[in-house]
Amino acid sequence: MDAIKHLEDSGAGAVVIKSLFEEQVQLERKEFDEEMTQYDNAFQEAITMFPRLSHAGAKEHVYWVQKTRKETKLPLIASLNCVNPQTWVEYAVQLAETGVNALELNFYSTPLFLDVSGDEIEKREVDVVAKVRAAVKIPISVKLHSFYTNVLHVTTQMQKAGANGFVLFNRLFYPDFDLNRVEKRGIVHLSNPNDSLPSLRWTALLHERLSANIAASGGVDSGLDAVRMLLAGAQAVQVVSTLYRNGPTHITRLNDDILRWMREHNFQSVDDFRGILGKRRSDDIWTFERGQYIKAVLGFD
Repeated sequence: MDAIKHLEDSGAGAVVIKSLFEEQVQLERKEFDEEMTQYDNAFQEAITMFPRLSHAGAKEHVYWVQKTRKETKLPLIASLNCVNPQTWVEYAVQLAETGVNALELNFYSTPLFLDVSGDEIEKREVDVVAKVRAAVKIPISVKLHSFYTNVLHVTTQMQKAGANGFVLFNRLFYPDFDLNRVEKRGIVHLSNPNDSLPSLRWTALLHERLSANIAASGGVDSGLDAVRMLLAGAQAVQVVSTLYRNGPTHITRLNDDILRWMREHNFQSVDDFRGILGKRRSDDIWTFERGQYIKAVLGFD
């Protein structure tokens, strides 16, 4: 709560609350059930001596979201990451009832089965958007990964299903190996400015082709990194890793850097330059479209 208040005081425009993960709730429920039943076979006569308890599900997370809503005036966006279609809807409704301003759906489906096509995975996700849209009234944003075959198509379909915005892109977890111990290890790598280039590219490609808003995410470390995303057409920019490195007050520096750049280039507002380097306004139509662009390989000014 203190960190969120620091973000508010430092000039953050909104805060995305940490995600509610269905898998975490499932694991906690499993551990709870195991603890509650571990002595059932040893003391059968004592089974009915105590009140019947059940796991609270997502209630603890919802409680903290409610508490955050009461203690800050910032626009709050709840984040959700589920597995089962019915759980997406159930948890979305619970989060919407806390009074948050919007809901962010985090999609990622690892293709683990040989007979499941990309179309099937995308259709399931689009169906989830439609079901959540029918269940809640607040705006819905979808945080995507960058590995869809056609990002333009899937965003268009999700927009038709009721998505009001998209976050490009979700930073994914990758396992690693410890070569000294010869075992698996989990590690979180903070992003760097070079990680922003996929988001920059697709933000530029989607600008003015969707009515939904676009938030650029990944590798935004400085105010100038944010300026690049705005030039591509982003309506908003998300920052995470740079706050872990520099603390929540770094938001003030980001905003100051943006204002300084605007003054140097005689822009009065963000809308004056938003999207001016996007795909539709580019004098070189191949800049964002070619993944193996000969001019980039040979070098050009």
